[in-house]
Amino acid sequence: MDASVEEALKNDTVIDITTTGRKSGEARRIEIWFHNLDSRYFITGRPGRRSWYANLLANPDFVFHLKESTQAELSATARAITSDTERREILEPLIAGIGDDSERPLDQWLERAPLVEVTFN
Repeated sequence: MDASVEEALKNDTVIDITTTGRKSGEARRIEIWFHNLDSRYFITGRPGRRSWYANLLANPDFVFHLKESTQAELSATARAITSDTERREILEPLIAGIGDDSERPLDQWLERAPLVEVTFN
């Protein structure tokens, strides 16, 4: 992997992802945050239903677009994190790292937030 890509994966937070629409089959691109937790990469969002998550459940292959410190399109696969234990292990430090968790009650995130681990192909 290119050094600028490795650096971006360590330090950047905002990316775009392109998923395949679960119903339409068309490419869907959105801006979203990603999280680096001990060199493992995760995408999550506020608790609730999310189209990007439903698309990744139907078709886990997607494009991870770096766009802050460098530009790159990385082929990736998403793995939904559904185990209560694994969700807690990942979400606790992520929520703590994004600020005041009184606005983000952990129990709501554990129950209803989309969460995927990203593997680069």
